[in-house]
Amino acid sequence: MKFRPCIDLHQGKVKQIVGETLSDNDQAVVENFVSEHSPAYYASTFKRDALSGGHVIMLGGGNEAAALEALQEYPGGLHIGGGITADNAQYYLERGASHVIVTSYIFRDGELNRDHLERIVSTVGKDRLVIDLSCKEKDGKWYVVTNQWKTFSNFELNRSNIEMLEQHCDELLIHAVDVEGKRTGIHEQLVTSLAEWVSIPTTYAGGARSLEDLELFERITQGRLDITVGSALDIFGGKLPYRQVVEFCGKK
Repeated sequence: MKFRPCIDLHQGKVKQIVGETLSDNDQAVVENFVSEHSPAYYASTFKRDALSGGHVIMLGGGNEAAALEALQEYPGGLHIGGGITADNAQYYLERGASHVIVTSYIFRDGELNRDHLERIVSTVGKDRLVIDLSCKEKDGKWYVVTNQWKTFSNFELNRSNIEMLEQHCDELLIHAVDVEGKRTGIHEQLVTSLAEWVSIPTTYAGGARSLEDLELFERITQGRLDITVGSALDIFGGKLPYRQVVEFCGKK
């Protein structure tokens, strides 16, 4: 189990927000934390601690310069997502991203757009692509959500669909939208299922708030998934010491 750090960018600043509140109306966004530090500060920290494979996420427009600042500070060490398409993916790879992350580009009009999936794979290569399956629970199942996590697609997270997508990407990133940013604990049922389904590197994000949560996650997944911790960390205004998380995961 690896700890995958994150740098979430909103309005050009490093923030931690409740993902479900993201909208075009900035007044409606619930912010857990707004950092005084630059994206480069966090990228430098993660580089110092040899934490590779973290993600930079651009939450809306106006974050491109901030994202490039992080990528240039830690070239080859970070993935980037948020508005990535086949048209701009190479731009970010050439500027230091190790991988690009896509969700909305390949999930259109409530379903998987295979033409877009094939286009971005042909553009950047399977080995530099991460597919983000941000999902919410409905009727006991999980479905990919788009449009700032407000619109359900018909794409269900299950074994067969995971196996199909794994043929097209290097890694998976799973945001559990129901708990993301709320510091209420991991989504145990989803985590349990993912650990059974995946066969490529997969990072889970959502709800982790304590070392006890990390221990539970490690036990449930048997080390088959990596984890992101965001707003619970002291470097993002929370109470969980970043250093303890790095040391805990580093021993696994």
